[in-house]
Amino acid sequence: MPPRLRSALSAVLLALSCALVPFGALAAWAAYGLTDTGRYVTAMAPLATDPDVREAVADTVGDDILRAVDQHLDVRPVHGSVRPFVHDAVRSFTQTEAFQLAWDTGNRVTHDAVLRALRDDDGDTAGRPVTVDLAPVTDQVKRQLTRDHVPLAARIPVEHTAVSVLPADRLASLRKGFHVLEVAGFWLPTAALAFAAAGIALAVRRRRAVAATALGTALGGGLLALALAVGRGLTLADLPEGVSHPAVGAVYDALTSTLRTVSWLLLGLGLTVALAAWLTRRPRPAHPARNHPAPDPPAPAPAPPVSTTCR
Repeated sequence: MPPRLRSALSAVLLALSCALVPFGALAAWAAYGLTDTGRYVTAMAPLATDPDVREAVADTVGDDILRAVDQHLDVRPVHGSVRPFVHDAVRSFTQTEAFQLAWDTGNRVTHDAVLRALRDDDGDTAGRPVTVDLAPVTDQVKRQLTRDHVPLAARIPVEHTAVSVLPADRLASLRKGFHVLEVAGFWLPTAALAFAAAGIALAVRRRRAVAATALGTALGGGLLALALAVGRGLTLADLPEGVSHPAVGAVYDALTSTLRTVSWLLLGLGLTVALAAWLTRRPRPAHPARNHPAPDPPAPAPAPPVSTTCR
């Protein structure tokens, strides 16, 4: 193959490899990180001690309890006086080991329910939203209020409150996107590695090709980190009124922690390999015709003297 054609084909393959790096990392994270229940629960577990998340849980559960009281008990005149006790009780509950256990269990149950809905090819969940039940948390809060002798606490109804986490009208599109992610999570990183290997193998100057691939990988990692930062801002900007921005930000940071680490690893590894390739390059041998003037031609030998003696 002519050197020019090899160089052009190598450049195309390396460009494709570098372009696939951030998309491959994102797809692999979504397909293998978010879909692993154990990893998901481990990532979400520290949020049980986050003050913003605790406050959001206290507000949500406390409002649900007060709403249930309004619907089943005629206690509206004392609603304002009961509200601080309810929220304080829920806030105190979020600082116990029981809440940590309930938090982990709730996240595990929710994650399993979402995965079953997304992987349901038979349509058993068609037309039904994915919901979780807050009754166990309400029951714990009711017991806490009763121990604190809050008026009417013992009469608080503990109902199975279904909280929707995935609406039914979006399940079909989300299921299709999930299947695409499962396929892309394997093939995009594989294609990126294959293109990089083929591009380096075809390159006329392989050291330069390695350096270019490393710089492209670093650029992909930097763009991925930038995309995560922009995505966080857009996520918080689109929240409905009344939703705690700090709590949602903490959840976003926890879910994308692994992906942020991968993006910085790509950036650091790419720059390191590129720097190593540049430092270990071999100097090109000097061309004698360009760096040294040609030696002067030897002077012609003097002619022998002509004898003028006459015989």
